[in-house]
Amino acid sequence: MEKYRVGIIGATGMVGQRFALLLANHPWFEVVCLAASSRSAGKTYAEAVGARWAFKDRPIPENIGKLMVEDASDVASVASKVDFVFCAVDMKKDEILALEEAYARTETPVISNNSANRHTVDVPMLIPEINGDHVKVIEAQRKRLGTKVGFIVVKPNCSIQSYVPALWPLLDFEPEQVVVCTYQAISGAGKTFDTWPEMVDNVIPYIGGEDEKSECEPLKIYGHVEDGCIVDSAMPRISAQCLRVACSDGHMAAASVKFKRKPTKEEILERWEHCKPMTAGLDLPSSPERFITYFEDPSRPQTRLDRELGNGMTISIGRLRDDQVLDYKFVCLSHNTLRGAAGGGVLSAEYLCKLGYIPHKKP
Repeated sequence: MEKYRVGIIGATGMVGQRFALLLANHPWFEVVCLAASSRSAGKTYAEAVGARWAFKDRPIPENIGKLMVEDASDVASVASKVDFVFCAVDMKKDEILALEEAYARTETPVISNNSANRHTVDVPMLIPEINGDHVKVIEAQRKRLGTKVGFIVVKPNCSIQSYVPALWPLLDFEPEQVVVCTYQAISGAGKTFDTWPEMVDNVIPYIGGEDEKSECEPLKIYGHVEDGCIVDSAMPRISAQCLRVACSDGHMAAASVKFKRKPTKEEILERWEHCKPMTAGLDLPSSPERFITYFEDPSRPQTRLDRELGNGMTISIGRLRDDQVLDYKFVCLSHNTLRGAAGGGVLSAEYLCKLGYIPHKKP
């Protein structure tokens, strides 16, 4: 197939670097344009990133390292070179809103990793396996923006990609209350242990803004499209506490759930085993073989958090426990490297291309 020409906005940051790695040999996408602040513009990518390259075990892809970095504010120039862009910039919210809409209005689809548009009512916040049908609101967004092709889609907060998928197959049991504690890797802060040595052997018990994101964003994902808007789900009520822990990749969540119709343990396991994601059958390069992997290991008093087990977006681990206060307790682990800061965006782009929302621009 003809490859899509892709741009990365905010290419020199840690998430931009992840995009560079994930897209270096992608079968559908070819990175042809990199953009960042004016400080990096005019340099090769390798020169602009320099010692800030975060992945010491994996070098900058040679084909990407040689590309010249452009100024992200030169929207027309960047847009003229690409079919769509990934956006992962470090800017103020109002500046991000303006920048993403500016790109969309050049008829360039924007796959955003930023939080600024997550609660814009006509912008899908995609976990494609769960709420892929939300893309139909794009037509309403295009009317608002005055575009035929251009639009914005955003990915959710990385940490919710652990427990939100685990609850999704159980929604018809009507979960009413969720108490969740997330243990978030330092990659979610755009850090490594080299750049953040004070995190070694440390825990940060509060991350500003994360509790609110973890409580509100799932409701949009579980919501529905109505009259050109995404209407948030009213339930479940979520109470979240988010901690930063000394782990390089992979966010963990411990969740307790109360259902209106309490399922049996066997029913929960059956749903996790056989849930059919909306991406099933589309043959997307980044789609995992299994959406949810569940296991129990009674031989170990403390179950090992094996981030290499399986390749699904979410692993449910430990014991699924019946509880007296709420109904069930369980622990989840998300693969941040595969499906977090950048991987979720790549899968969303594949999904949108497959459905025809992202066409090839004429040269």
